[in-house]
Amino acid sequence: MLHESTGGIGGPSGDELTVPMAWLYAEYIADEVLRTGDLMPPTSFEYRAGRDALALTVFLSDTRGELSGVRVVSQLETWLTLTAHDKAWQDWVRERLDGLAADAAAARGPAPDLVLAEAAWRWLEETELLAPDLDAVPGGGPGPGEDDVPKVWTPAWQLGLPLGHLAVQLF
Repeated sequence: MLHESTGGIGGPSGDELTVPMAWLYAEYIADEVLRTGDLMPPTSFEYRAGRDALALTVFLSDTRGELSGVRVVSQLETWLTLTAHDKAWQDWVRERLDGLAADAAAARGPAPDLVLAEAAWRWLEETELLAPDLDAVPGGGPGPGEDDVPKVWTPAWQLGLPLGHLAVQLF
């Protein structure tokens, strides 16, 4: 699962630099899918939430260690299923991260891919973004041109997950 490349770059002690290729590739895929959907400006926190949620989905769904050779089109249905509204995505993420952490600890310590994935998950869990409170708006959403829509602080993953799901559908 954890793809690493050293590229022959050594430090003063002879240690080689480990590049987190699987995580970087998952972020790249998520970024491309979101940019293609053109749903949010790439500089927004909502975009980052969508990219991180989708990158975690891509990274953690690679159970056979084939991420660097994945064909995006062949994985779209899997990513749609994992990000669907009725799924317990956050529980799935925690379970997969815990499993990978246990595997890494038993092998040789945390891999750089896992460190970056855990950092993304922490940001998604700990960061709250101000979003429309769809439960408080009659009809389930704001009307056209309404600026006074009630808002509520929402964990970033709860905004990013549906954004990532919609971007995959539009891809």
